[in-house]
Amino acid sequence: MLAATALHRGDRPYQQDQVQILRHARVKDCLLAVLADGMGGKSGGRKAADQVALTARQLFDRHVPAKDHPADLLRQLVLESHLMIKLTAITAEEEPHSTVAAFLLGPGLACDVVHAGDSRVYHFRGADLVSRTLDDSYVQRLIDEGKINEEQANTHPQGNLLTGCLGTQDEPPVTLHHIDAVLPGDTLMCCSDGLWHYFTPREMGMYVNSFAPRDAGEMMVTRARQRANGHGDNLSLAMVKIEQIP
Repeated sequence: MLAATALHRGDRPYQQDQVQILRHARVKDCLLAVLADGMGGKSGGRKAADQVALTARQLFDRHVPAKDHPADLLRQLVLESHLMIKLTAITAEEEPHSTVAAFLLGPGLACDVVHAGDSRVYHFRGADLVSRTLDDSYVQRLIDEGKINEEQANTHPQGNLLTGCLGTQDEPPVTLHHIDAVLPGDTLMCCSDGLWHYFTPREMGMYVNSFAPRDAGEMMVTRARQRANGHGDNLSLAMVKIEQIP
């Protein structure tokens, strides 16, 4: 496995994204990639994203792949992060919220995915998109209802309106997806909307298939910054590419 993360403040005054790839301390080829896009003022959004990252580390440290179900860990990640973010609201400057996008690769290269909000997890096979998570957002709802298409969604004036995330009064959505096994040539990628907004799946597939994760990440961040033209959001990604199966 080849892995890399990327993080850039974009044109925002504060960095509110958090991203990490955690390798299991006791089990080879078991790792957890987690990305959080915080929202809520100078301190609120960063505190929310930090809480997602901290909760992920704590849960993964206790994870025993031989007996613990990966979907249970991912469900706990969403629900416990949500609770802790609500508790941090007491000291935050503004009400803190966060998205989450994560995938857990286990022994045998089975993979489980979770997300809440509009941060995404993509699964590519070579350059082809196999699947991606569907945003918890107003524009995704319009797409599902057939009222707009993907291209129109990218320029919709309410494109940032979420219908679910962490830290709100409502319980967050817990959308889980299972992949029986990733294969050589497959790439898994979490990314925030500050990155995916500027690419089609075909473009992303070209990058992840043609380059190692570190190079692909750097090039996508650079291209997203160019296309943002001075108005870019924080942007982040975590990418894992399967080179071969031992």
